[in-house]
Amino acid sequence: MILKKPALYTDLYELTMAQGYFLSGRHTQAASFDYFFRKLPFDGGYVVFAGLADFLQSLEDFEFQPEELDYLKTQGFTDEFIDYLKDFEFTGDIYSVKEGEIIFPNEPVLRVEGSILETQILETLLLNTLNFESLIATKAARIKQAAGDKPVVDFGLRRAQGLGGLQASKAAVIGGFKGTSNVLAGMKYGVDISGTMAHSWIQSFEDELTAFRTYAEHYPDSSILLVDTYNTLDIGVPNAIKVAKELEEEGHRLKAIRLDSGDLAYFARKSREMLDEAGLDYVKIAVSNQLDEHLIKSLLDQDAPIDLFGVGTKLVTAYDNPALDGVYKLSSVNERPTLKISENVEKITLPGSKRVVRYFNEDGEFYRDGILLTDEEDITKVVHPYIDFKYTHTESLKKEELQQQVVKNGKRIIDLPAASESAAYAQKRLSQLPREFKRFDNPHIYKVGLSPNLRKLKDELIQQKES
Repeated sequence: MILKKPALYTDLYELTMAQGYFLSGRHTQAASFDYFFRKLPFDGGYVVFAGLADFLQSLEDFEFQPEELDYLKTQGFTDEFIDYLKDFEFTGDIYSVKEGEIIFPNEPVLRVEGSILETQILETLLLNTLNFESLIATKAARIKQAAGDKPVVDFGLRRAQGLGGLQASKAAVIGGFKGTSNVLAGMKYGVDISGTMAHSWIQSFEDELTAFRTYAEHYPDSSILLVDTYNTLDIGVPNAIKVAKELEEEGHRLKAIRLDSGDLAYFARKSREMLDEAGLDYVKIAVSNQLDEHLIKSLLDQDAPIDLFGVGTKLVTAYDNPALDGVYKLSSVNERPTLKISENVEKITLPGSKRVVRYFNEDGEFYRDGILLTDEEDITKVVHPYIDFKYTHTESLKKEELQQQVVKNGKRIIDLPAASESAAYAQKRLSQLPREFKRFDNPHIYKVGLSPNLRKLKDELIQQKES
């Protein structure tokens, strides 16, 4: 989080409920909340979980400042409640999958346990952080998948929604991007930063060749020349070739040219021909301009000789699916399992304290996920959440517990993962996800089942509420 003290980074109803719990004497009741999402974004087959490190960092700074309490008093909150908030700190426990994990709809990714007041008051901060970063990391993973072994760099800060650009840059790296143009993200998260030049640099000179020469003079071993300011093939690329030859004479090499407009596949082919004819086969071609996974796939399907992609707007805004519908739902109060019932069976929540187990096939690939009650021993099958005759036997399958405790008694007990660490983990896990779930068109639906005991508990609570 970019906020130093995030206590008021919340919705009003979190605080009105918190005061209600306090004034009714219920604020110390034990509670458990689950974070999960319901629908896959981008018509895809998976989500890359991101935002855990930022959320845990924010939690350490979660306290109400005197001026914030003064403001709440002007909004009608009672003196008694404001006195309580003066010393507020989170003292509960949090269990979570790792940052970079591949996750699927309706499974509890993260569980918060503590008093009803403190678990409730974290909701907005948690959802804001995890939903956004997971969404961008997922978009980045799809773009990286389309690019294959070609590096991809985040160029999106200027098009991001305000300060969300900082988290977007980090999430892009977790999703597989090589780096970012965002300098603050580079410093804060330890990710590689990268950049070229803008058209304004070239326009500020009387001619393009002088602009290129001046830039190369200052950056002789790292210049990437933007060649489409005036005329890409007649002026831009020939001028870049002249400068590249001059650099060679001085013992340096032009790093790349960049194309930012027009028919990128055509211009990349023609530029490659011109560079190669000039003996500059080492000069790479970078492209940008409203790229996403579909356009990148199209370019590479056309065998466009592109070496690097710069992706901005459609990454950091998650252009085609601008929100992940992650939710935070109460699952128990005073150790009593509870659930929310809906007319849509898919929206009925899962009761009780739960954990997630991942099962693998004989090739070590993801096969099924199972949601179990936390106090259950090994189970022999997972069943469909609401169709009786569908189930999977699990006795012979290799398995892995996905959640670990990350906060105990309010204190973080894990090291915060670096962006590079989460990125490496995400790539490892994506390699274990069968290709049919990674298709852009009509991906398979990954199956997530329940333990028979959890399914029974859910059905019994539904019957109780309806009777």
